[in-house]
Amino acid sequence: MRLDMYDNFPAGMTAYLNNYGWHFSKAMCEFAVSKMEKEDASGKKIKIQPYAKDQVDAFLKQYGVEIKNKVGYDYVYVANMCKADYLGSSIQNEQFLVKFVKDYIDDPDAPGGKTFCRFYADCIAGGIPIIWEDML
Repeated sequence: MRLDMYDNFPAGMTAYLNNYGWHFSKAMCEFAVSKMEKEDASGKKIKIQPYAKDQVDAFLKQYGVEIKNKVGYDYVYVANMCKADYLGSSIQNEQFLVKFVKDYIDDPDAPGGKTFCRFYADCIAGGIPIIWEDML
């Protein structure tokens, strides 16, 4: 059953949005990243070894990339999404990964909260429940 068929937000979701808006908290980012998988050379799905916030910050500093619209853990989520979905394919290395993160987060014609909304839409479509109280 799809999760977007309800008229009211759960109380925990309302509390989350009151605290973080449509952005990732540390707990929400860790939850989201824990679901990320990548195919190995044999086509088997494996969990990624996630980047921590300090690793992403170090990559940004190392390659001289500054993100203007850095809110919460959104950019950490995007770095891990890129690692799971694109690194080693269309994104060659961490230098291009952080450039992708900047482009994604600082997209001038994207609405604020785009990153979190995309994640939430994927959860709705995939039937992945979020225990909102655990994300506060």
